[in-house]
Amino acid sequence: MQKAKISKPNPEALTERGLHQIMLKLDIPSRQPLLVNWGLLSLTFITNYLLWRFVNLRTAFVAGITFVSTVLIDLVLLRQLPKRRISYGPIGSQLLIMLLPRIGVSALSLLFSFWKSTIGLAMMIALQLMGTISYLWGMAFEPHRLNLTHLTIKSPHLPKNAPPIRILHISDIHLERLTKREDKILELIETAQPELIIITGDYLNLSYTKDPISIEQVRGLLSKIHATYGVYAILGSPPVDVAGVASQHFDDSHVRLLRHDMIEVDLGEGRNLTLLGMDCSHDMPYDEQQFEMLIAQKTKNNTTIFLYHSPELMPLVQKFDVDLFLCGHTHGGQVRVPFYGAVITSAMTGKRYEMGRYDENGTTLYVSRGVGLEGMSAPRIRLFCPPEMTLIEIEGTEFQR
Repeated sequence: MQKAKISKPNPEALTERGLHQIMLKLDIPSRQPLLVNWGLLSLTFITNYLLWRFVNLRTAFVAGITFVSTVLIDLVLLRQLPKRRISYGPIGSQLLIMLLPRIGVSALSLLFSFWKSTIGLAMMIALQLMGTISYLWGMAFEPHRLNLTHLTIKSPHLPKNAPPIRILHISDIHLERLTKREDKILELIETAQPELIIITGDYLNLSYTKDPISIEQVRGLLSKIHATYGVYAILGSPPVDVAGVASQHFDDSHVRLLRHDMIEVDLGEGRNLTLLGMDCSHDMPYDEQQFEMLIAQKTKNNTTIFLYHSPELMPLVQKFDVDLFLCGHTHGGQVRVPFYGAVITSAMTGKRYEMGRYDENGTTLYVSRGVGLEGMSAPRIRLFCPPEMTLIEIEGTEFQR
């Protein structure tokens, strides 16, 4: 039976998801008066101390000092980030999310203290200090460790003896204000010397989508990005790349925006690419339909690269003749746990395609960790998940049927 045609996507497909709703609710402190936030924080300190009093007075004093000190260090860190041009998130909302694990640690340590107070207190001090170190590294240092990841793939549609095609993939810039990270983007482009550059969406931070300074700065950044055979881009998530605003990011640049478009690029020496680029609505039935309509336009037996912001289409894409699927969206989770990986990916495919390379049915998917950071209430943090740009070399092989 033929599928019914979907005329337009659900514009709230992403914002209706649970994760986005949680982020909205946790963003409430950014809209509250400062006095209210300080009052709630003080109440948290007092409650923590009173609960520890059930163990004994001395233990409660040390646990209380530990809790208050580490939270105040978090506050100082958050206030320093914009001053040092690292990140520019709302302090109240970020502090709330950073506070939740500290409350959990305090509660768990308190339970151990009823069994043996010295063990519970030692656990409280050690874990809170580990949290401080993690926050300091993840917010002040790791977000600027932008570097090149190298990827090589084989294509039966390229001459075996032709030089490999060098493509630089950039995703999820999420600019708030210009920082050292944006300077590093331009530096790495100069280092990589790609023939082609591909950018897969999310140009502004979610908290800055209508900020005139951010919009002007991202336009300036994009205007400085060049490659021999062109720069090609798509739009990202609709709440980030806002309709009517995001397309103007490219007005002053040499970047070609692909919106449900197919183009062919001749790089010489028999090296021909077909690029397929489309908008990402996160309404999967609609986007699947759009992809099938787009891939139907492909007539030449070229190496084919599909550009789409999220990995969520991979189960469908790998059924077609697509050599490489480039995307971002997940940020690799931003916070990763050793031996487990991404804690959250914000994709319907969950951890199935959370980061890096996946090969399925002749299609290579690469999910970029991205350059920037999540917005709204999300702490501007990366842990075990440094930002990246990906230099891809596509090598030819003998044609195989």
